[in-house]
Amino acid sequence: MVFQMVSMVLDVLAGLVAGTCLLRFLMQWQRISFHQPLGQFVFAVTDWLVLPLRRVIPAVSAWDLSSVVAAYLIKLLQYALLWLLMGGQVALVALPLVSVVGLAQLVVSALSALVLVLAVLSWVNPGAPMYNLVVRLCQPFLRPFQRVVPLLGGIDLSPIALLLALQLVGMVLARLQMYWMVGGV
Repeated sequence: MVFQMVSMVLDVLAGLVAGTCLLRFLMQWQRISFHQPLGQFVFAVTDWLVLPLRRVIPAVSAWDLSSVVAAYLIKLLQYALLWLLMGGQVALVALPLVSVVGLAQLVVSALSALVLVLAVLSWVNPGAPMYNLVVRLCQPFLRPFQRVVPLLGGIDLSPIALLLALQLVGMVLARLQMYWMVGGV
């Protein structure tokens, strides 16, 4: 039971910091201004890790790779601590792979939450200042689905299609992580 409690706390903390690093990556990729409350929060949470990594890892075009590497390192630290708590029962070589899958799971969860926020805001208050920000964050992921999924009675069903795809990807990632955690490597 103690392991489960520690695991949950580590998951929340790592999810917050790594998720904020990924949000920083997405905001920079979409050229969203950081001169607003969310941007200031992102800087406050991630500067301590991303700025030193920027000295070593250059950006590629609009892709801030140091933010992605920072998110990966946080997830790697999370799984390394869990590995130590489990007494090293899983092969150490599996940790980098499990961390990649954990990071991918975080991306799926965060994007799912973002799409749900977009759906709720579009129904409740599309004039809210946060609505435009959420639209800009979701748009690169919704656009491919909007090309394929037709409007139905004037309603855009692409968020539902994206959520379905994310759930399927999440299921595959959970299976992969379980396979590697049990010792499939």
